[in-house]
Amino acid sequence: MDEIIEKAKEHFEIIVREQLERVKRLKSEKDWIDYSKLKPIIIGIVGGDGIGPEISKHAKTIFEFLLQDEVKDGKVELREIEGLTIENRAKVMKAIPDDILEEIKKCHVLLKGPTTTPRKGDKWPNIESANVSMRRELDLFANVRPVKVPELGIDWMFFRENTEGAYILGSKGVNITEDLSFDFKVITTQGADRIIRLAFDYAKKNNINRVTVVTKANVVKATDGKFLDMAEKIAKEYPEVEWDDWYIDIMTAKLIDPARQSQFKVLVAPNLYGDIITDEAAQIQGGVGTAGSANIGKRYSMFEAIHGSAPRMVEEGRLKYANPSSLIKASALLLNHIGFIEKAKKLEMTLDICATYEKKLVITGRSNGATGEVFAKYIMETLQHLNLEEKWKSYQ
Repeated sequence: MDEIIEKAKEHFEIIVREQLERVKRLKSEKDWIDYSKLKPIIIGIVGGDGIGPEISKHAKTIFEFLLQDEVKDGKVELREIEGLTIENRAKVMKAIPDDILEEIKKCHVLLKGPTTTPRKGDKWPNIESANVSMRRELDLFANVRPVKVPELGIDWMFFRENTEGAYILGSKGVNITEDLSFDFKVITTQGADRIIRLAFDYAKKNNINRVTVVTKANVVKATDGKFLDMAEKIAKEYPEVEWDDWYIDIMTAKLIDPARQSQFKVLVAPNLYGDIITDEAAQIQGGVGTAGSANIGKRYSMFEAIHGSAPRMVEEGRLKYANPSSLIKASALLLNHIGFIEKAKKLEMTLDICATYEKKLVITGRSNGATGEVFAKYIMETLQHLNLEEKWKSYQ
């Protein structure tokens, strides 16, 4: 037994040292990038796995349409990055191959299709999630997801911490014996501070008077307790913003409670809990295929669909029927982030008109619905409408 315990202690020591080094880096992080001073702003488009390359192709077409003047003038460069596939990752046994990571780091922002994460029982080796690795490598600490359902009074903005919590060490758990396994969870002062502060800043700047903090601090006392303590401390700097806290289990119930739904505005949570409630919220909105996601850092930012790579659609020959709406939503978030606010607004309005209100074309994922290519053309045709905003307002 002593030998088993010593081996476990060595494993834990390595993890502790790695995380102490990460804290040092967090303490010395640089200021936010200023996109207005960049020429060109390099937008990397990463296809990923399964349906990813297909829906990314349609998103790129819409970018080329919206940004044609900026591309022509050298203000924006669209750069395709290939090779972030499960086959390549499995070949080198890395979540992100080194050459692909090098190309990614040459860009300022990324639009990324879904990537496959190996799981027990499938044919792929147990390598780390590409998303988890990318968030860590690029320090994309904030996962920001908007959800709107006007008829239910829902207008939510989620801030999910991206780089620590239950996921950061997801591949570094240890099987002590056949009967005992450990995984690890990490919350740092610096990591909690920046995500909670971002949520409160957003609320203040957008005249929103409520931030909701989601934890399980009554049970997970050290890490979740630190997150909640940081929220209480930071909230004192924003007296104009009210705040409350909920535990993750009851939070999942209250998000579908008609009496409570409209009361929530800005929600902030550690990684795992944020993952759970944002997928639930997307389903309330109409499914994960309708939601986009922003992954924000001070130097890099990545925007993606929140659904998976849907390998079954590829296997069944339904690739061309994949719904690009989530990635198009992410494209609008990207445009807003880099300063093209009006273009982002128009794209969001157009997606609302096409996918929610007019529904001249319906995507079902099968041959009884529209293809992604036809839907993208529908988006671009609607973008050219002379009175787009009035058209959108007529549906409100």
